[in-house]
Order: sequence, then C-alpha cells, then structure tokens
Amino acid sequence: MCTEFGDLCRAVWNTALDQRRQYVDRYTRGRQGGFCGYHLQAAQLAEAKAEEPWLKVAPSHVLQQTLKDLDRACREKGTFKVRWRAKYRWSPSFRFPAGNLITVEKLNRKWSRAKLPKLGWVRFRSSRPIGGIIRSATVSRKGGRWFVSFLVEDGLLTPEHHPGTPVGVDRGVKVAATLSTGRFHDRPFASPGEKARHLRLQRKLARKKKGGANRAKILKSLGRIATRAVDRRTDFCARLARQLTTRHSMVVLENLRTTNMTASAKGTPEEPGKRVRQKSGLNRAILDKGWHRLELALRNAARRTGTRIVLVDPAYTSQTCYRCKVVDANSRESQAEFVCTSCAHTDHADVNAAKNILHAAGHAVSACGDLGVARSVKQEPAPPRGQAHQPALPLVGIPRP
Repeated sequence: MCTEFGDLCRAVWNTALDQRRQYVDRYTRGRQGGFCGYHLQAAQLAEAKAEEPWLKVAPSHVLQQTLKDLDRACREKGTFKVRWRAKYRWSPSFRFPAGNLITVEKLNRKWSRAKLPKLGWVRFRSSRPIGGIIRSATVSRKGGRWFVSFLVEDGLLTPEHHPGTPVGVDRGVKVAATLSTGRFHDRPFASPGEKARHLRLQRKLARKKKGGANRAKILKSLGRIATRAVDRRTDFCARLARQLTTRHSMVVLENLRTTNMTASAKGTPEEPGKRVRQKSGLNRAILDKGWHRLELALRNAARRTGTRIVLVDPAYTSQTCYRCKVVDANSRESQAEFVCTSCAHTDHADVNAAKNILHAAGHAVSACGDLGVARSVKQEPAPPRGQAHQPALPLVGIPRP
C-alpha cells in the first residue's frame, strides 16, 4: 500500500508539473492562458478522482499535500527548474498532513505503533520519544526499508542569549571540518571493502539490460551500500552540529555554493572542457564530505540553542596569513602546511583558514565584552519578550503544512 501511495503521488506530481509548464509556455508565447496554481489543480484533482477510481486508493489529503509541495517548489525555484519524479530515480514518499487523524502508542521500550489513514496500525522502531503534539507524518522508503517521521510541536522557543564564544569552521576535502580552535573533525563514511564492492557492482550494472530483473537486484544492492554511507554522513553532521551549537554562540562558515562547485567540466562539443577526470574526482570528494549537509544540520540545531550561523565570503581565506593579513598563494606550501612568505608565521593550513573565516565575520570577541584584544563588539539589543532571538530559519526535515 505504501508503494501504491507513493506511485500515486508521483503521478499527481508529474501531471501537475506538466500542466504548470504548459500554462507558463502559453503565457510566455502570448497565447490565451490563465494562472495555474494550487487551488485550480486541487479542484481538478477532485474532478479526476470522480472519474478515475484508481486515484481513490490514496487518501485525498495526501494527494493534496503533493500539490502543495509542488506549488511551494515552483514558487521558490521556478516551474522549469523543478525536477520530474522518475520511476527509478525517486524514492517513494508521502505525507499525512492531518495530525489529528494520527495516533501513536508505545508498545515497549523499542517498538511503537502508529495509526495512519487507510494504512491502519503500523509498527515501527522508536528512535526517540515523540515529545509533543503531532502535526504531520511522512512515510518514505530508503535503502529498501520504510521509515516514518513525525513533525511535532514541542512549544520550545529559541533562547535569547548563548553564553559560548564564536568559532570559525573550515570545510575541506581532506578533513571534513576544521575549527579555529585547532580541532579536527572527520571520519570515513565508507569502508575500503564497501568501496570495492560498489565499484564491482557498477561494472556489473553496465553489462545488464535495462528493465531486467538482474539489473533491479544490482540496483538494490548499490542502494544499500549508498544508504549506509549516507546514514553515517548524516550522523556525523548531526553530532558535530550539536557539539558546535552547544559550546559556541556563533558559528562562522564560508558561503560555499556546492551546486556550482560540483558542476561537470565536460563543456560542449564545440568547446570541450579540460581535466575532466580530475574535476570529477574533486566533485566526488566534495560531495562525500557533506558540506551542505553540515550547514543544514547547524541551522537545525541552532534553533534549540540560540547559536547564530554566519556565512562569509570564501575568497582568499586559505591564502591569507592570519597574523599579518598578507595574501600570497605561495604561503601554502602543501595541503596541511602554511608558512607565510611575509612574517614567517607557521600554522596548519586549515586552522589558519578557519581563523580567517572567524575574523571575516567581524566578531573576533564575544558579544558581552573583550577577550584580551583592543577592539570591542557591542552587544546586540534584545528582542521583545516572548520572541526568539534568532530569526526563523527553514526547517530541516518535514515542513509544517
């Protein structure tokens, strides 16, 4: 039933997206056409359910929530930048937005069960207590297994003040995160055996015919290996984000556009790219360290601690000497060694970059006073009572309907 619900949501998404693109194309070419939004498509969905019985299998509010998600994606990214949900590239997922129709009961220390519309009672492994009023539930499939996640309202507000000190974080390819305090945080996300098996399965996949049963088995095995690496990466980012937001009042990061940085260097047939294989290897290394995932985890954890997340310009942070501020590419003698050509200052290259990132934010001292330096930073005015100190940040996970 979950697979069928996911297929119905995928069909509704693709049909509604195609309809939106047709309306936009008519409007840009001067033809007669109107505005195609959520309300129009929701009314047409109700008419389609009366004519097509197969649409009645899934709950109505699940399909309507799919249209809401599509409407939000089109408004934020643009209609022609929203991707199709392909059958073999999209993991099935759907959301129950009516929290009053969801009931969760604790069975024992490890297991619980949830009553979901048209699915009935479903047992699941409890990873943590619910801890609030349920607003929605999302069912998704990952790595051949089904997961349910609940969006709850716990009634907590972001603290107005954080007693910690600022810290700069340099995200790298060799080490995932280096702090301005001199600490390094990194871990392997895939073992050598998993990498070798993944490569062997990719070679076998290239020899299989599309649509065959053996190809489906290999894809399933590849998905299990990739899922384990993703879970480890997610756990690493969540743990590191929790540590940083608990100890520090402000976390400074480089404003890195990972989508642009990991673009292919193939170029066009008229102007082919150079060093394509080297660039593809760098792209895999960047994506493996999870730079953007760490930023999302920090923003998510900062909502509970009041930590400020600041992004600065990444230009020349790895080539600038933290002591004398001289910019010279020759100062970085290797990946880990930094020796300034002007003042002979020596430091780890990533630590020096993290200190420059912290200094670029303009908050070298805490908001409450000096820390042995000649320049002070004024404390920010407190917001009105009852309001959060940090502005509302986008949720990482299930958005509220």
